Amino acid sequence: MDAFFASVELLHYPVLRGRAVVVGGRGVMQPQCQPDGSWRFARLRDYVGRGVVTTSTYEARAMGVFSGMGLMKSARLAPDAILLPANFDAYRDFSRRFKVAVASIASKIEDRGIDEVYVDLSDTTEETNVLATRIKKAVFDATGLTCSIGISPNKLLSKICSDLEKPDGITILAMADIPTRIWPLPVKKVNGIGPKSTGKLARLGINTIGELAATPVEVLVKHFGRSAGVWLNAAAHGLDDRPLVIDSEPKSISRESTFERDLDARKDKAELADIFTSLCMRVADDLKCKGYASKTIGIKLRYADFRAVTRDLTLPVRVSDGAAIRKAAGACLKRVSLAQRIRLLGVRASGLGPVEEEHLITDSVQSELPF
Repeated sequence: MDAFFASVELLHYPVLRGRAVVVGGRGVMQPQCQPDGSWRFARLRDYVGRGVVTTSTYEARAMGVFSGMGLMKSARLAPDAILLPANFDAYRDFSRRFKVAVASIASKIEDRGIDEVYVDLSDTTEETNVLATRIKKAVFDATGLTCSIGISPNKLLSKICSDLEKPDGITILAMADIPTRIWPLPVKKVNGIGPKSTGKLARLGINTIGELAATPVEVLVKHFGRSAGVWLNAAAHGLDDRPLVIDSEPKSISRESTFERDLDARKDKAELADIFTSLCMRVADDLKCKGYASKTIGIKLRYADFRAVTRDLTLPVRVSDGAAIRKAAGACLKRVSLAQRIRLLGVRASGLGPVEEEHLITDSVQSELPF
């Protein structure tokens, strides 16, 4: 889906179409309808707090404002941007609608969260572009929103392609098109190559996917390890044999964030706390969207030296509420060392099952974060 959360908001407030709009933050003023029928919106420049951007319109992205960025930093880039509070109930409703619309045309679907799916079209005999157009129309008719579709032989390439013609695009790619369509792109376009790996590749003189493909696998293994090096080489050549996960119950739901720079638990406390809270809320949103609650909440940290640690907490009842997940994840966080700088933070919900009656987690679990 194209700028999903922001696009849902524009349906509610069409007067904002074509403008820089940011969704996110805590305690953001709700839009107010004036006596003359006009609307009063909060501005990004007026925000004071530690909130982060949940999403932004393409106009705001053109100014450098992206998901996960601190709102105070975003205000320096786009001070006049409109700031809206998130409405997750609406986003979940539109998510359900768009997935039902896709399923009405193609039944082999892998759900990838609130705004994205993979679809297996290998059994269809319909002309590809016609089928893609039909899916887009079904989604628009059900939601009033646009989506972008990438069609290729595998999941890795389709993920890249779905971003090439945004918004409202269709990209069809064959393996023979990789040298002209994929290799000129920056390496960060490959899902799984984060900011840290992008920087390390740049120091090796590798900036594009084509340059990565031309690099001997032995060089990549030397600098990234065997598993990662072999994967980087395969990904650069468009190779991916992962099957679609269809009609299976998920064992866990997780969200994680790799930082643009390694963060210190004390010096970057506010930024880490915002990211941590955002991850917990996104896990909660994914749980509710899929109709699950979680018995076990866990965290994952990767330090600057690439060493990773995990911790889990099993609760007396299943939970799906963001505050409860944050509380349990915060308890896990207190059981790890924060002396080193952190490059990745993740939150995981496992032990999934039907939603039970929500209860407060025991008072022994404190809500304050150690950073």
